[in-house]
Amino acid sequence: MKRLLTAGLAIALFAPQAFAEGDADKGKKNFNKCKSCHMVETADGETIVKGGKTGPNLWGVVGRTAGTADFKYSKYLVAAGEAALVWDEEEFTAYVADPSKYLKGYLDDNKARGKMNFKLKKAEEAANIWAYLTSVSPATEGADSGS
Repeated sequence: MKRLLTAGLAIALFAPQAFAEGDADKGKKNFNKCKSCHMVETADGETIVKGGKTGPNLWGVVGRTAGTADFKYSKYLVAAGEAALVWDEEEFTAYVADPSKYLKGYLDDNKARGKMNFKLKKAEEAANIWAYLTSVSPATEGADSGS
């Protein structure tokens, strides 16, 4: 019985991590919700996803310090980057669920808000989009990959 409980606990602890990894193929489809404001275009100008320009280019977002790409971010997102916010799956999925709420908590500032008003309410879609962005992003080893 003790082994069964231990095995069940191990499965419960590791199951969320497996889910959180997302599916890049589904993420490509889920990214349709993002492309009205965001594009994915390489530093060389190759268009991976044609999209809007009211939000920053999301190529290279994986491992990038928040608020550092070539875009006019809110002062709060820039401040979050200055406070060491680097985009990884956990931070990205929390941010896209409710950007202003996230920034208020991250900066411990009730006035904080971002420019992004869209909320991606389904955690699975956020994880899938992260997996997709990871699949089309450059390697991030050892450097900030601002685009």
